[in-house]
Amino acid sequence: MLLPVIMAGGTGSRLWPLSRELMPKQFLKLCGDTTMLQATVQRLQGLELETPLVICNEEHRFIAAEQLRQIDRLNHNIILEPVGRNTAPAIALAALTAIKQGQDPLLLVLAADHVIQDSETFHQAIAKATTLAQADQLVTFGIVPTAAETGYGYIRRGVATSLSDQAFSVAEFVEKPGLTTAQQYLESGEYYWNSGMFMFKASVYLAELKQFRPEILAACEAAISNVEPDLDFIRVDKEAFSACVADSIDYAVMEKTTKAVVVPMAAGWSDVGSWSSLWEISSKDQAHNVHLGQVFQHNSQHNYVYAETGIVATVGLQNTVVIQTKDAVLVAAKDKVQDVKNIVQQLKAAGRSEHYIHREVYRPWGKYDSIDNGSRYQVKHISVKPGEKLSIQMHHHRAEHWIVVHGTARVTINEHEQLLTENQSVYIPIGAVHSLENPGKIPLELIEVQSGAYLGEDDIVRFSDRYGRS
Repeated sequence: MLLPVIMAGGTGSRLWPLSRELMPKQFLKLCGDTTMLQATVQRLQGLELETPLVICNEEHRFIAAEQLRQIDRLNHNIILEPVGRNTAPAIALAALTAIKQGQDPLLLVLAADHVIQDSETFHQAIAKATTLAQADQLVTFGIVPTAAETGYGYIRRGVATSLSDQAFSVAEFVEKPGLTTAQQYLESGEYYWNSGMFMFKASVYLAELKQFRPEILAACEAAISNVEPDLDFIRVDKEAFSACVADSIDYAVMEKTTKAVVVPMAAGWSDVGSWSSLWEISSKDQAHNVHLGQVFQHNSQHNYVYAETGIVATVGLQNTVVIQTKDAVLVAAKDKVQDVKNIVQQLKAAGRSEHYIHREVYRPWGKYDSIDNGSRYQVKHISVKPGEKLSIQMHHHRAEHWIVVHGTARVTINEHEQLLTENQSVYIPIGAVHSLENPGKIPLELIEVQSGAYLGEDDIVRFSDRYGRS
C-alpha cells in the first residue's frame, strides 16, 4: 500500500506579495487552473494508493480542507501541526498515524509546493523507489541537474544498489554550494539536486528515527496518543508536540542512516522558490514574457508580469518581475528576486499586515474583501457559500449594516430571525448577538459597512461556531 504524505506547511515569503503567511504558495494557482496542493494530489492519478495524508499548519486548515474537497480528496485526512517543527517530526506524525490505524504502508513524502511537468517520468521513478522501499531502504529522489544551481542542496551518489542499477547508495548530502562548486558538481555527473521527496515504510522510518533522534520520536508519540476529533482534521496534542525539537529529515535521519538510496529523476521538477524560477517553467510569448491578467507591453522582453486587478503596462522593460495585487505592487530585477524576503522582513518590522494577510481573506464559510476603510469605518464585500453560516457573535465596539446584493441571507439579531433578499438591508447595533447564514443554493453576496471606535477582527465574541473557532 502506498500512502502519499503531502507536506503543506511553510510561508513562501520569496513569492510575496502573492504568497503571504495566511495564504502561502502551496494554496495558490501559480501554474494552471489548480492550486499547487491540488496539482500535487492530482499528478498521482493512475497510481494505486491510499487517500493522501496532508500535513499543514493550524491556521491553514480550512483552506487545505476546502481545496481537497474541491477535488474529492477530503476524508478526515489533514494532520494539523500546532507549531512548526520541520520535516522530521511532521513525517513521524504521519507514520505514527498510519501505524495507529493498523497499517504499515510505504510513505511517499511529497511537498505541496513543487512543480513536476512530466508526470509519466515521475510515476516511473515512484515504481523504482517502491521496489527499494519494500526492501527496507529509505529512498530519496534526486533531480538530475540542468544547471549549476546555487539555490538547492545536492546529493552525491555512491555505487549502484544491488536491487537496481538505476538507483544508488547515498554517498553524502551537501549544502547549497557556491557557483564554482555547483559547476563542478554539474560536470562530474555524480550529483543530484535534493528534491525533498522520499519513500520508505512507516515502520522503517520510525525505527531509524528512534535510533538517531529518539527524543523526536518520543515527543511525536506523546502528541499522537491523545488525538482530538475535529471535523476533517487530526489534531495532535499541542503541549506534547511543542516540546519536540525542530529538525529536518535530512539532518535527523537521512544523513545518518546506512539505508539511504537515491533514485535519479528528470521530470521537469522545480520547487518554485522564486519569481525567476516561476518565469523559467511558465509558457512565454515571442518576446519571452510571461503575462498573467490584463497586461499590455511595448518593447519589453524577458519579464514576468502578474496583474490581479486592473491593467499593468510595461514599456521598454527587460528582465523584470512585476506583481500587482489588490494591496501591494512588487517591481524587482529578475536576478535579484531572492531578496524579496528582505522586503517581507521590513514589513514585519514596520508593523504592517501585508506580509501576513491579503486584502481578500478566506474563511471556512466563504471569504471577505476589505474594499475601503477609514478612521471609524470599514467596508467589506462578503461572500457566503451555500448552506454555510458565520458564528453567532457580538461586537463591543462596532455596529454593522448589511446590504444583500446577490442571493438570500438568513439573519438573526437577538434571537429575531429574518430573511433578506437582493437590495434589502439590516442594521446590527453594538452589543447585539447576531448571526448570518446562506440558506440558499447559490452564493450569498453582501456589502458590510462597519462603524465604530475599534474595527479590529479581534473584536468578536463568539457564542457558537460550527467550525470550532473560539
